[in-house]
Amino acid sequence: MTTSVSGMRDDERASFQLGNIHGSGLFSGQPGVLDLAPRAGEQAPAAGRTRTAAELWGRVPRAFAQEFRPYTDRLAEDIKREVQSCVPAYARPLDGRFGGMFLRAVHTAIEHCLRSVGTAGGGGAVDPGSTEVFRELGRLEFVLGHGVDNLQSAYRIGGRVAWRHVAGFCRAAGISADLLCVAAEAIFAFVDELSAMSIDGYTAARAEHAGALEHQRQRLIRLILAEPATPAAAITEAAAGARWPVPDTVHAVALQPRESGRPAPDPALPGDVLARLDGAGPCLVTADPERHLAEAGTELAGWRVAVGPPVRLTGARDSLRLARRTLDLADRGLLPDAPVLWSREHLATLWLTIDAGLIDAQLERCLAPLRAVGRKQRTRLAATLLAWLSSRANAPELAERLGVHPQTVRSRLHQIEELFGDRINDPAERFNLLIALRAQRLRSGADAPGSA
Repeated sequence: MTTSVSGMRDDERASFQLGNIHGSGLFSGQPGVLDLAPRAGEQAPAAGRTRTAAELWGRVPRAFAQEFRPYTDRLAEDIKREVQSCVPAYARPLDGRFGGMFLRAVHTAIEHCLRSVGTAGGGGAVDPGSTEVFRELGRLEFVLGHGVDNLQSAYRIGGRVAWRHVAGFCRAAGISADLLCVAAEAIFAFVDELSAMSIDGYTAARAEHAGALEHQRQRLIRLILAEPATPAAAITEAAAGARWPVPDTVHAVALQPRESGRPAPDPALPGDVLARLDGAGPCLVTADPERHLAEAGTELAGWRVAVGPPVRLTGARDSLRLARRTLDLADRGLLPDAPVLWSREHLATLWLTIDAGLIDAQLERCLAPLRAVGRKQRTRLAATLLAWLSSRANAPELAERLGVHPQTVRSRLHQIEELFGDRINDPAERFNLLIALRAQRLRSGADAPGSA
């Protein structure tokens, strides 16, 4: 004879035969009463802590597990069918590594619950081997590129199916409402525990992946900035491993903590920016500095930033060298301390200061005639000659620029002509003089921001 159990499908109701259950001795105490008080030697849960699934199953008489065990295969099959019916991502055949692990997890979950039934304290937490099954499911979902939503839905559906089976079994057996309540609480507490285990596995896999990917990105930026230059093929291969799209050109960005002696916090940067923030020369490599620096926003507030000129990937080291040189010139007061310095805006200054020995030779060759006059007069003549070479203005215009009388300018120009002779009329010599005078002005600090 079968009994009708509300909420169950016909095939589920048929699973429970009253003749197999009645008289089984499932309860030996007063019918309809389930003692939930702590047993001897067992502590009640601390205030604010709910019982675990294992503890709840431990309150259920052991005979329940013995009588229910013949129905576990049918329960596992129904869970599988319901999950595939309700979760589109799992509608495909559950084969391969994930499918095998999923089916193993279903049987592991059922078996753990039955082992916990009637055991003091529920037999403790899920054993490490079983825990690893559910953690592995989370890891596999990450590897497959999925979130954990599908897996959590599957656990909830599995819990509902398990509850239908347990409720039908208990009602067919005439088991008390108290036990039904405990079994329901145990089932859904276990669903929460399974979800937590899989989320742990998913999170761990994501962290491992992020660590491995960051290692690949650090290797890639080292290769890009290596000296001598790394072959393009090797960089392309490393970029694929780091999941970094190779651009046609890049900019190197030099960073320096704004407060000397205090490390700046590591900025959160867009994913397509390579960053090397450890060591003495923190830097970035980016294909689109305008956009990426704007996206970083206040993340770089603790850093001084200089952007090198665009170069092909194999020339990133040269871009970084100029970016660092730009920061150095700002340190010396020769460039403004802007939030972001762009090397492309200061190329002439960079060129005139990048090789001290070469500039020394240029000064010695070009400005030797000025040594014939005293220091103060030499300074005045150099300023007048630079103003004239830069503008080719007439005496009144130069006088206004220099803040002197036009006659003073005429006198100085006459003296310059006497000192330099025909060189002053040679275009090539005038260009060399302009370079030398500009470099000398930079060295003296006269071009520093705010200088007179």
